[in-house]
Amino acid sequence: MIDPKVLTIILNYRTPELTLKAIEAAHREMEGIAGEILVIDNGSGDDSPELLSAAIDGNGWARSGRVRFKQAGRNGGFGAGNNFGMRLGLSDDTQPDFYYILNSDAFPQSGAIRNLLSYMVANRKVGIAGSTIRGIDGAPHETAFRFPSVAGEFEGAVRTGIVSRLLRDSIVPLPMPKETCKVDWVAGASALLRRRMLDEIGLFDETFFLYYEETDLCLRAARAGWETHYLCNSLVVHVGSSSTGMKIWQRTPQYWFDSRLHYFTKNHGRGYAARATLARIAGAALWRLRVAVSNKPLGDPPHFLRDLTAHFMRSLLADKARTGTPITDPVAEETK
Repeated sequence: MIDPKVLTIILNYRTPELTLKAIEAAHREMEGIAGEILVIDNGSGDDSPELLSAAIDGNGWARSGRVRFKQAGRNGGFGAGNNFGMRLGLSDDTQPDFYYILNSDAFPQSGAIRNLLSYMVANRKVGIAGSTIRGIDGAPHETAFRFPSVAGEFEGAVRTGIVSRLLRDSIVPLPMPKETCKVDWVAGASALLRRRMLDEIGLFDETFFLYYEETDLCLRAARAGWETHYLCNSLVVHVGSSSTGMKIWQRTPQYWFDSRLHYFTKNHGRGYAARATLARIAGAALWRLRVAVSNKPLGDPPHFLRDLTAHFMRSLLADKARTGTPITDPVAEETK
């Protein structure tokens, strides 16, 4: 591939100051790479559009032809916002060879984008490549994962050493890779996507408002024969949860439960989704018993187990209303 083109997409939602830092870092790391940076305001409903547009013009980025600013017009979520950017393509109405998805609070370090690009040019079976992510304090972030499963849901909820050892091959977060390797899926904070792969499997599923959309994309890619790799030589510093506020959630939002259920139902069937949810509920209940006798910190947002159970029950009632029969036998349901 000669002089491949990259469209870097930075999605802003009420984080204009961080977004400007992300643009500056991406602009520096795109030096010598053919392509552009597309900044999208994802229906912030604040003064983000004015601030970003003025800063892009004031820094001369717009005049250089390397940075464009667009408004999505609505907040359809992470996938919808990035799809909007990918459909726009380059300013000359062509499509790039690769799309680089960068969070508004993520800052590529020296060589981060170029190393992703060089790797994917050299490895044509790789459809998605993700960066090594570290926090602003230098702490590593978990960004390489296995696909979620029933066993993984139970292990992640019960958080008990003997269970984790027995189910070690199902633990969703992988041990921090020490070298570049193939993984099931990578976080979307910094990821390079091959356009040819997306032409084949489609863009992000916009049913996901937030969370699980990159998991779903990587699974669809894997089922189509494409690989996802984690690169150790592409370093990105990430603040984390700046738009979502996940670190300080006082209640897990409805869209998280919706996304989780949609992922399992879409990719494995309603029966499997039911078993995965029951496994998580059972694991979370056992964990709470352990917390009660050991004074360990709970580690979940308030009312998480109650909200998960209520969401599951509502989904069963909705299924019954839609089909006339509840899911009484998950195994049989999955094999229909």
